[in-house]
Amino acid sequence: MPLVIDTLLQKKDIDGIVTLGAIIKGQTKHDELIANVIAARISKLSIKYQKPISLGISGPGMSERQAFARIRPVSERAVDAIFKTAKELKKIK
Repeated sequence: MPLVIDTLLQKKDIDGIVTLGAIIKGQTKHDELIANVIAARISKLSIKYQKPISLGISGPGMSERQAFARIRPVSERAVDAIFKTAKELKKIK
């Protein structure tokens, strides 16, 4: 995911990115590691390019059922957040 985000943020016609996904709990705590690494990398890319990235990724620690139930609300909040953030950034730049 970070490579795709990095590539997209280099484009002048991209004002921001919404990331969507779910991190499902497995038998280890690997889901927590994935969530932390993704959040850190996304934050660094947002700062590097001075463009907002909305973290619409639910988890860690979720079952498939929980993840499925959160698809719509998490996605809607992520999209709403990116529009609001991009609008505010344009005001202050």
